[in-house]
Amino acid sequence: MSARAGPFGDAVERSIRAGDPPTPAGVARIAAQHTATLGVDGRASAERRLLERLVGLGPLEALSSDPEVTDVMVNGDGVVWVDRGQGVERSATRVAADDLRPLAVRLAGLAGRRLDDAQPWVDGVLPTGVRLHAVLPPLADGGPHVSLRFARHRPDGVGALLRLGAVTPELAVVLRGLVRARVSLVVTGGTGAGKTTVLAALLAECAPTERIVVVEDVRELDPLHPHVVRLQGRTPNVEGAGGVTLVDLVRQALRMRPDRLVVGEVRGAEVRELLAALNTGHEGGMSTVHANGPDELPARIEALGALAGMPRTAVHAQLREALRAVVHVTRTAGARRVERIGVVVPDARDSACVRVAVAATCGADGLVAGPGYDRLLELVPSLGSLSRRVGPC
Repeated sequence: MSARAGPFGDAVERSIRAGDPPTPAGVARIAAQHTATLGVDGRASAERRLLERLVGLGPLEALSSDPEVTDVMVNGDGVVWVDRGQGVERSATRVAADDLRPLAVRLAGLAGRRLDDAQPWVDGVLPTGVRLHAVLPPLADGGPHVSLRFARHRPDGVGALLRLGAVTPELAVVLRGLVRARVSLVVTGGTGAGKTTVLAALLAECAPTERIVVVEDVRELDPLHPHVVRLQGRTPNVEGAGGVTLVDLVRQALRMRPDRLVVGEVRGAEVRELLAALNTGHEGGMSTVHANGPDELPARIEALGALAGMPRTAVHAQLREALRAVVHVTRTAGARRVERIGVVVPDARDSACVRVAVAATCGADGLVAGPGYDRLLELVPSLGSLSRRVGPC
């Protein structure tokens, strides 16, 4: 650091060694003491470079300033790939091989997480809200791999999804109706499809008098709502103790008088606690689940339930009353949008099971009603005036 930043960098390094953690305020304070030797412009330039290296994203800082970049991925060879909404593309930016591990370890520290040979992966959130994931060798071949996800949109409700082109006016009416009718639902879709953005928009539609308790393993969901309580998981320490799972947090959340219980993403044994909670009067709960389509949700929940030791019949018995609707999000040609609304109905082929019937699809001919449309009207009677085939999607 000293060789690159000169006397100013030396002063910052001495400050860090003295026990003062690098902060923007601390770097600025030391920079002000070197204005006479660096000049105003030189001081500003040196301060910016050190901030990028000490508390910023280093060589990736410029990419973070691009409002179109949603994902940055650095491979073990230092090659940087980005996603600007049109798919992954190679960036001209490159991280030197010797700098990649120190960068990953420093970012993990900023996220309050460990990253070393004993804990060779990390999943966390930086103070700026950037989602961080990193993996060290030998788990990752060739060198450390770093992935960053930038939350570019904090929707203030379904209206924000309209402005982004993620929903049509007709679908917006359906989504608002589901929230106001306190219909328990999950948002499904693939990785990067926009599930978290849609869920945040739905939560922003909740009445301001409602208490929303959000449970996540890593904080990612940030709805615009005046009363949000957040619970976040914790990984075990080096001795393997002190870990807090989503199963633990869902149980704690139920004791916090939630009007809306929200699990940011269900992907493990916590599905048992969520289904049980939604079956005991906690209406209007929401979550996200990775699935390629709404009709695949029962099978996905079955698989997750198996992790919690639940037999298939128990999963379907809980699912029958716990969840009512499915909002499916897709990403096509870089565009993220709500494509289908499904409803949970009995499976005609097996009375002990349930399935998801498509209630409305956004197609070339407009918003088209599906076989589950009548069930959707039962859940949200206010939609009775919505045409079964309206407007172009």
